[in-house]
Amino acid sequence: MNRESLAGQWSQARQVLSPNQDTRPHQEVSLLLLHAISLPPGQFSGDAIEALFTNRLDPHAHPFFAHIAHLRVSAHFLIRRDGQCLQFVDTDQRAWHAGRSYWWDSTRSSWRSALNDFSVGIELEGDDQTPFTKAQYTALVEATCWLMARYPALTEKRITSHAHVAPLRKTDPGPAFDWAYFRQQLSSRRVS
Repeated sequence: MNRESLAGQWSQARQVLSPNQDTRPHQEVSLLLLHAISLPPGQFSGDAIEALFTNRLDPHAHPFFAHIAHLRVSAHFLIRRDGQCLQFVDTDQRAWHAGRSYWWDSTRSSWRSALNDFSVGIELEGDDQTPFTKAQYTALVEATCWLMARYPALTEKRITSHAHVAPLRKTDPGPAFDWAYFRQQLSSRRVS
């Protein structure tokens, strides 16, 4: 790999290569999508999320895994409950995280689809009911600041949830995610 191909790797994240990625059709990165995931559902820790994003999930390890082991999905980042960050896809590449989704781009005054083309996906280890940890918010703010410095089109107004862009399919990161706290922490960090 040449140095240029490593440009979208965040130095504070542990690098875990996912095969579920490809080249962006253009270089604009202007949307941050926040997700939540726990595998098995409602359980935290373990390597199941990492296994899913690297196509190594054992369908026999848990009854739920039989339904999802065939999926070819990824995210750019996963932030664990303790704040540890894993990066699966270089942010200059397209991760497969948004699925069938639509987003109103007020800058263009139009609906946009194919969100993976221009978004970064961050998964938070969690679910809709369990509050996220302070360590997760801290890591999320740090990652978001790095992304905003790297991609000038990515502003605070261009951060949204998977639930917002796929409301009939997804609920994450759910009501347990404290948007006000996250935005306050992000604003404070960006001012200092």
